[in-house]
Amino acid sequence: MAVYKRTYKGYSGPLTPEWSRWLILTRFSYQRLVGTKTNLYLLACLIYPIGCAIYIYLAHNASVLKNFGPNVASALTIDPRFFLTFCSFQFGMAYLLITFVGPTLISPDVVNNAMPLYFCRPFSRAEYVIGKMMVLVYLLSVITWVPGLLLFALQASLSGWEWTRSNFWIAGAVFLAPLISIVLLSLIAMAVSAWIKWKTAAGAAILGIFFVGAGFGTAINAVLRTKYGSLINLSQVTNTVWSGLFREHADTGLDTLDAWNALAVTCLLCLWLLFKKVRAFEVVK
Repeated sequence: MAVYKRTYKGYSGPLTPEWSRWLILTRFSYQRLVGTKTNLYLLACLIYPIGCAIYIYLAHNASVLKNFGPNVASALTIDPRFFLTFCSFQFGMAYLLITFVGPTLISPDVVNNAMPLYFCRPFSRAEYVIGKMMVLVYLLSVITWVPGLLLFALQASLSGWEWTRSNFWIAGAVFLAPLISIVLLSLIAMAVSAWIKWKTAAGAAILGIFFVGAGFGTAINAVLRTKYGSLINLSQVTNTVWSGLFREHADTGLDTLDAWNALAVTCLLCLWLLFKKVRAFEVVK
């Protein structure tokens, strides 16, 4: 065909639905971030859930427990504190995971001036943030509330309908508590990734936010003789919210409502920082 006959023709193939276009960002970001090391870490994070499953099985197997002594059966109890401990341990593993996965989520797009390439396509800033965030939500869900609900299902199948009916609220707590922390960690990691371009420094910042906040909160409480310094201690804030969901007493000195408000303010602050940086142009002063 002659060159002058090669005229422009619009694309006539199938279009991705508007509601799911942000999943394209999730798919390609996941392929770029997740490798062999991440998969090995995810497998390591499943060791503790497997141990908890064995614990639940032993708690309902009297014939096996007789070999360990007469008082072992009474020591193995499955209650809300058991699931709270499980979620707390897995949250720590998720926190470590996000320190080396989160810093490379947005910073390459900022460093390489790729934002105009994203937003010249049918993506809004909210869809960009959601698409990137879903990578972290997926990775952290695999090691937190998903195995937690599987453990609850195992316990329910072994305990019977009466236990399940009276303790079904635990399943909601096992799902909601890690999900709240996943959203919090994801927003913090994305905000840090958008503003700190150096991967090592960004990872250190994510790791230090909880520790620095704990130190400043303790100092404020000691100097001003108040309890509200703990509101910048995200560990105590999260512990207070989780304890309320699991109907356990939290020895943090914080009210549950104040803890919820602190989480909401932190998430809004992270969103504000994100939308200051995630745009199709950058103002250089």
